[in-house]
Amino acid sequence: MASQVCSIANPTPDTETEAVAVGIEDTLTRRRQVPLTVIVPAYNESETIEDTVHSILEQSVEVAEVIVVDDGSTDDTGQKAARAGATVLRPPQNTGSKAGAQNYALEHVATAFTMAIDADTTLAPDAIEKIMPSFEDPELAAACGFVVPRHVRTTWERGRYAEYLFAFGFYKSIQDYFKHPLISSGCFSAYRTDVLREMGGWPTRSMTEDMDLTWSFYGRGRGVRFVPDAVCYPVEPHNFKFMSKQLRRWSHGFVQNIRLHWRNLIHLPYLRTFVAAALWDAAVASLVYLVVIPVLAIVISPLFLLGYVIDAPVVMIPVLVTAGKRGEFWKALASMPGFFVLRTVNAVFMLEALWSELVVNKPLTTYEKGH
Repeated sequence: MASQVCSIANPTPDTETEAVAVGIEDTLTRRRQVPLTVIVPAYNESETIEDTVHSILEQSVEVAEVIVVDDGSTDDTGQKAARAGATVLRPPQNTGSKAGAQNYALEHVATAFTMAIDADTTLAPDAIEKIMPSFEDPELAAACGFVVPRHVRTTWERGRYAEYLFAFGFYKSIQDYFKHPLISSGCFSAYRTDVLREMGGWPTRSMTEDMDLTWSFYGRGRGVRFVPDAVCYPVEPHNFKFMSKQLRRWSHGFVQNIRLHWRNLIHLPYLRTFVAAALWDAAVASLVYLVVIPVLAIVISPLFLLGYVIDAPVVMIPVLVTAGKRGEFWKALASMPGFFVLRTVNAVFMLEALWSELVVNKPLTTYEKGH
């Protein structure tokens, strides 16, 4: 027994080496925890919820808690989320929107920062680690990341893939240069919890709560940033049925937010410019694309159809440059036809939203998710 005690008190060189090795390994594998709670609103997301929760829990940094709001699901979303390691909250009845579900969970957040992630979205392994340093700026209220569709197979998914490369690789980078991203994307954004609570949580008065919240931050002098190295992968609509629900919600939400925020927009130069450009694209450009060019081609000359050809490189160059940086040049090139199909359909929905919201005063009030 004495020799055993002596051996423990004075370890041999081999024992010392093993102890040091264990200590180093423990240091290397121990993750830094960030004061962040991740909220995942979910309604009948049984097919994707486990992947989403796992992608959060397996980040290069450790979050304090993952809260899944099982918002009246009729499938086993809640059970799967719990098995995956999330805290599951169940409102007494369906809250009626993603914003409503997120606000229900916000009451349970005890950390300095809150993140919202869609239940069909997974994160790159270092996404949270990449996005959180943005908050070293004390005036920052929110930060969002780069969005890339998880599946790129159907025409609609390919169209959305090219659209995101264009929007996040080109437009959003310009907007962030002027420190005014148009939207802190609802599928993946982080917030200061206290500021979020000051705002009353996520607004439920429009179909696009992420745009509404972003513009409200700007109205109160708060900052929002875009972090292109923080990447997420949502499941995008794979057919017209689901895509139409999403496009309808997004287009009506955009017009609703113009009506809600136009007074503040007038006094915010950069945001005013970006919104004006987006409104021009939504209204005038859509009308030209769908009506003016075809009519001129029929009435005057088919040469007016060259307008479509001339427009193509304006989109393709930024898309292919961004895709090339990701090693996805050929994938993006093959997706360009889908982009122009989606652009045409989106123009129809945008014009319908402008007519319904501003002319005949029939706003969209029912939140219907499509994916």
